Amino acid sequence: MNRAQREAAARRIMEGPPPPVPPDLYPEVVRRGGRMLRRRRAALVLTWALLFAAAVAFAVWAVTAQPWVEPPSETTPPLTGW
Repeated sequence: MNRAQREAAARRIMEGPPPPVPPDLYPEVVRRGGRMLRRRRAALVLTWALLFAAAVAFAVWAVTAQPWVEPPSETTPPLTGW
């Protein structure tokens, strides 16, 4: 089929009557869509909870470790000239 024939076939399909839809399709789609939305919402809540937990863990570590403070010197300078 060349391009003109494919376009003509597509027009016939789109302009014709819609294909029959199974009667039990709507409840199945609603059920699957609801499940998909619940999973997406649960993933979003879990992501935010993990992000919050990571922020709290970082804040607790920063307060206890104080990485901005210079560590104390391990050696003392020599005392000469006293």
